[in-house]
Amino acid sequence: MQTIDGRQWANRNDLIASTGYSRTSIADLWHARETNGHPQPRVIDRVMHWDLEEWTTWFEQQHQQQAPAAESKVDRSGDPDELLPPAAQARVLGVDPARITQYRKKPPAGWPKPAHVEQLNTRTREYRTRRQLWEFVDRNPDFGTAGGRPSGATPKGPDPRVRQAALALKAAPDAKPGEVAAALAERHGGSVHLWKRIVTEARKTA
Repeated sequence: MQTIDGRQWANRNDLIASTGYSRTSIADLWHARETNGHPQPRVIDRVMHWDLEEWTTWFEQQHQQQAPAAESKVDRSGDPDELLPPAAQARVLGVDPARITQYRKKPPAGWPKPAHVEQLNTRTREYRTRRQLWEFVDRNPDFGTAGGRPSGATPKGPDPRVRQAALALKAAPDAKPGEVAAALAERHGGSVHLWKRIVTEARKTA
């Protein structure tokens, strides 16, 4: 991370660390810059850097625009790199396990390749990571939930506003919590008091 004239400039590795997204996903956002409005970089020491505050604001808006419908039923908790069997993949996506089985024969657009394949006596079992599933949903905002969540299961996962607050804290590490809360309230709506509580929660989980 570079600081120039009081502004933080992040290279691609910094963006990966801030968002938890893979290098491929961050690169895909850049390659689609003509259609998604990706901020322009500044070359520092022959490496592209982006104004972290500007990029974070743009990234949050992209995330809100692309995945609001699926977000509510997707479980965003847990280790992003944990290998999950089909049943666990279904729980993360909030769909019936039968859909994951169907995807082996008729995968939806963008369905990720398995990160690991286990050979059983009569069949193979495909494992994917939470990160792969989250990125799949984010890339496919029209991904439906027909079939629903398994009976008795309820959506769980962190409040997305906590993630927004965490990104804002990283973008302005020297700012006071109240200042960050005021900026978030102005940007996303809601009271400063509410955002102060969310910022406090984000600081606990950072």
